[in-house]
Amino acid sequence: MYDILNYVSGFIWGPFTLILILGTGIFLSLGLKGFTLTYIAVAFKQLFSKEEDSSSGEISSFQSLTTALSATVGTGNIAGVATAIFVGGPGAIFWMWVSAVFGMATKFAEAFLAIKYREKNELGETIGGPMYYIKNGLTSKFIVFAYLFATAGMIAALGIGNGVQVNSVSQVINNEFGFSTFSIGIVIAILVALVILGGIKSIGNITSKLVPVMSLVYILGGLLIIILNANQVGYVFNLIVTSAFTTTAASGGFAGATVWMALRYGVARGVFSNEAGLGSSPIAHAAAKTNNPVKQGMISMLEPLIDTLIVCTITAFIILMSNQWVGEINGAVLTVASFENLLANGKYIVIFGLILFSFSTIIGWSYYGEKCVEFLFGSGVIIYYRILWIVIIPVAASVELNLMWLIADIMNGLMSIPNLIALILLAPVIFRQTSESIGSFKA
Repeated sequence: MYDILNYVSGFIWGPFTLILILGTGIFLSLGLKGFTLTYIAVAFKQLFSKEEDSSSGEISSFQSLTTALSATVGTGNIAGVATAIFVGGPGAIFWMWVSAVFGMATKFAEAFLAIKYREKNELGETIGGPMYYIKNGLTSKFIVFAYLFATAGMIAALGIGNGVQVNSVSQVINNEFGFSTFSIGIVIAILVALVILGGIKSIGNITSKLVPVMSLVYILGGLLIIILNANQVGYVFNLIVTSAFTTTAASGGFAGATVWMALRYGVARGVFSNEAGLGSSPIAHAAAKTNNPVKQGMISMLEPLIDTLIVCTITAFIILMSNQWVGEINGAVLTVASFENLLANGKYIVIFGLILFSFSTIIGWSYYGEKCVEFLFGSGVIIYYRILWIVIIPVAASVELNLMWLIADIMNGLMSIPNLIALILLAPVIFRQTSESIGSFKA
C-alpha cells in the first residue's frame, strides 16, 4: 500500500502539477501586470485599515489573514524547508522563492474570487472558497471540480492540517521533555476544542493574537542567529542561487541533487508551506467583512511574502549556515540541530515555534475541513466533523504517520488541480475588475 501511494504521490506531484502551479502564477502575474509586487505597501496599509465596507462576513480582514496564516505557518516552515534542502539541495530554496513570488498573484486571485462568489449558508453565515467560485463562477459542467476539491480538502485537512501537525509537535516534546505522546495529544485536543467549537469568530479572535506573537518570536530568534553569523550570508545566498541551476554534488550524508530535484522539491515544499494554488486560504478570506474583492486579494497576497520569503528563508539560511544538512538527519530534527549548532539553547526557538505553529495550523485547517464537509453534506454535519477532529488528535500524536503523510500529499495535489484550472478559466473576470478598481488604491 505504501509503495502504491508513494507512486501515486510522485505522479500527482510530477511535472504536470508543478508546471500548472508555476504556470498559473506566471500567467496571473502577467495578467495583473505585476501589481502584486508594486502594491505590497498598499496591501499592508489595507491590512491595518479599520474600515470595514460590508456588514456581510464573520471576521475582519486582518483576522481572515491571520486565520489563513495560522494554517500556512506550520511544520512546512520548519520540517518542510529542511526536507527540501535534504532531498533537493540548497537550490530548492531558490525555486521555493520563485514559487512564492508568483504565488502572490495566485493568492490574490483566490481571495478575489472567494469574495466575489461567496454565499450565505442555511445558518446565515458567509461562506466561500474554491468549491463556491467553481459552482457560482463557472458553468454547471464544471461542478464535478467543486466536489473533487471539497472531498480532497475534507480528507487532506484531517491529515496535513491535523494528524501530521500534532504528531510532529508531540514527538519533539516527547524527545525533549519526556512527556508521553498520548498525554500531549490529550492536552492539545482540549485546547483545540476550546477554540474550534466556537466557530470562525472564535478561531479568528485567537489567531489574530497568536499568529503575530509566534511569528515575531521565531523571526527575531532566527534573525539573531543570522546576524551572529553574518559573515556567511553571502556564501549561503550564492550557494542557493548556483545550486538552483547546477547539480549539487554528494557530500557527507547528502546524496546529491539534480536541478530537477531542486526544482521539484522547492516548488512542492513551497506550496506545502504557503499553500498558494492549493485553494485552502480562500475559505478563510471568504468570511472577511468586505465586499471589495481587490482589497481582500491584496491582503491575501501578503501570505507567501510572510510565510515563505521571510519565515522559510530564515529557517533555510540557518540550516545551510550550520552545515548540518550534509549529515544523516532530516525534517524538524535537522532544523533543531541547526539552531542548536549556531546558538546555545537555540533549539528552544524551534521547539517554541513548532508547538505554536502546529497548534495554529490545527485550528486554521479545522475550519477549512468543516467548510468542505458542509459543502458536501450540509451544515448539520459540522458538529460531528469537529468532534472527529478533536478525537483524532491524541490518536495521531501516538502513532507513525508515514501513510498519512502520503495520503495528505495526494489529497493536496487533488485540491490544487481543480482550483488552478478554475483560476485560469476565471482569470478574465479577475483581470477586468482589478484593472477597473485598482485606481482607487494609491500605490
